[in-house]
Amino acid sequence: MISAGELRKGITFELDGQVYTVIDFLHVKPGKGAAFVRTKLRNVISGGVTETTFNPTAKLQDVVIERKEMQYLYSDGTLYYFMDQETYEQIPLSYEQVESAIKFLKENMFAVIKFYKGAAFSVEAPNFVELVITETDPGFKGNTATNTLKPATLETGAVVQVPLFVNEGETIKIDTRTGEYMERVK
Repeated sequence: MISAGELRKGITFELDGQVYTVIDFLHVKPGKGAAFVRTKLRNVISGGVTETTFNPTAKLQDVVIERKEMQYLYSDGTLYYFMDQETYEQIPLSYEQVESAIKFLKENMFAVIKFYKGAAFSVEAPNFVELVITETDPGFKGNTATNTLKPATLETGAVVQVPLFVNEGETIKIDTRTGEYMERVK
């Protein structure tokens, strides 16, 4: 059992016979009245999103989620194919199942696939990835004094904010959990 006060992003639990994963949460302590936890939940099976509030002391049933590292192979436009490195079995996943991670994955990269009762429902990209910038405004010498950012398109199609001194063709390190630029890679 887990209490609602312990909810964090990515935690999965069972509620009313349905399995949910936490997308977003906020602990609210109003000036008057009792505290509560406002959550945005995604149904693991159907993919539907709901917003719910809980009393912080409410008990929720934990569920067992299997996590397996798999290799991203390719996309055929509608499905994304991942391969198990032990059995060489390939599984196709829909965009809804991979949407949070696919913008940081390129072919042959490894990702963690989450399974509930044998069915894949989510993909997690590695925490840090190194990607090449394919398009951005040119950088100029001396643009390192301020924290001004500019948009840059990566080789996977993702757009991230980078400092002004970063140029097209450079490889940068990205934190996939926040989508933020970390550093240039030599």
